[in-house]
Amino acid sequence: MLEIRGLEAGYGLTTVLRGVDLSVPAGRVVAVLGANGAGKTTLNMAISGLVKPRAGSITFEGRRIDGLAPPAITEAGLVHVPEGRKVFPNLSVRENLDLGAYRRGGANKARNLDRVFDTFPRLRERMRQRAGTLSGGEQQMLAIGRGMMAEPRLLILDEPSLGLSPLLVEEMFALISRLHADGLAIMLVEQNVAQSLEVADDAHVLENGAFAIGGTAAQVRADPRLQRVYLGL
Repeated sequence: MLEIRGLEAGYGLTTVLRGVDLSVPAGRVVAVLGANGAGKTTLNMAISGLVKPRAGSITFEGRRIDGLAPPAITEAGLVHVPEGRKVFPNLSVRENLDLGAYRRGGANKARNLDRVFDTFPRLRERMRQRAGTLSGGEQQMLAIGRGMMAEPRLLILDEPSLGLSPLLVEEMFALISRLHADGLAIMLVEQNVAQSLEVADDAHVLENGAFAIGGTAAQVRADPRLQRVYLGL
């Protein structure tokens, strides 16, 4: 579904990603793990068209997308839920969700809205509430729900557990498992190693802009290099 080959990207004179190769097959959860500064955000932004690659290729469902603008990438079905939620605080929950269908999914807006509210009953209860008054966990639900409104073929979740309480982290990973069970392909970009490896089919660990470890989630979990990358051991 998503194929990245030899990707290089960065900012100004700084190169962040160095020859990254990554595959996300249809219907699978692929975790991209790494500490702060490893290059995860740059990878997401390059896939989403927010950073122009310096070399390499990004192909989505057989089509090169590394030269496309972000709206065209969304229209193709690759939807990125950014780190930090990025909801529109002065708009209502319903208005935020409606905006999710602006580029894709508009023909099925009512059906998709029902699906979001079935997935996140709290959002139905707060439909007319301003997004900026929601709790952090509710804002994360809203951000993911807004992504679901675009009928994603592939959903990129960027640090969905960041800043959540332990209970809400458990709920978030349970949600990812449910979306996976529905057949949605997910690229999960996280620092939470243990729980990401529980829900993922495959996993890759970024270190200094390149993948240091990769394979099935079970293989990565058992790899002794994982402690070195994260703990310096």
